[in-house]
Amino acid sequence: MMFRRLGAAVTVIEQAGRIAAREDDDIADALTEILKEDGIRLRLGAQVSRVERDGSGIALELEGKTAERIQGSHLLVAVGRRPNTETPNLTAAGVAADERGYIRVSERLETNMSEVYALGDVNGGPPFTHISYDDYRIVRANLLDGGARRTTRDRMVAYTVFTDPQLGRVGLTERQARQQGLSVRVARLQMSHVARAIETDEQRGLAKAIVDGDTHRILGAAVLGVEGGEMAAVLQTAMMADLPYTALRDGVYAHPTLAEAMNNLFMTLD
Repeated sequence: MMFRRLGAAVTVIEQAGRIAAREDDDIADALTEILKEDGIRLRLGAQVSRVERDGSGIALELEGKTAERIQGSHLLVAVGRRPNTETPNLTAAGVAADERGYIRVSERLETNMSEVYALGDVNGGPPFTHISYDDYRIVRANLLDGGARRTTRDRMVAYTVFTDPQLGRVGLTERQARQQGLSVRVARLQMSHVARAIETDEQRGLAKAIVDGDTHRILGAAVLGVEGGEMAAVLQTAMMADLPYTALRDGVYAHPTLAEAMNNLFMTLD
């Protein structure tokens, strides 16, 4: 989105059949529409079969749903990452890794070698800075604060995709909750019904929360909208405190903040 707003013509080539394949369909569809509105061309379900120099630029041959040749000045390749575990010579140290090079760890982040721990991206956990920091807190607590009281088990993983508007996510998606056989209720609110979004002239997207129909606890949330990551953090805090959704529905939030949208979001369950 940044390059498009700087004036470049941008084409995104995605092997999956849709953008944000891990998200629920309604969230992924809304993000797709936002990208299209911003003038980004999407080629979904496509594979690159050939890359070559084309004069002063680059050309790609696509195969998949539609064969196509795309020409451009620059190519940004984002096809994942691999751990930087070759340099320390894990074999010599006796530290076990998996077939992809990630160091195997327990839920306390212990390797197979006594008193050797692996923190951050090298252990194959969620590849986020905040997760690396929490890894540190787990090891610190267990080494310095009285023993094995902290683990990665049931750790709540939140993340934000910094599109504009942002996509903030925490907990289960609707699809995951239904696959687990949970009693699912879905609260959904278009950002065009959020006062702050209207006032900042960014009304695209939606907020969505997954609620357990039996306990009224929030199972997960996705907020695609202005400062979606900050809005998702409000929902995450309620999840951390094990609050029922009614606590946010009935909360008195300052007007016109984005947090105030929690009232309207959860009123959709009434």
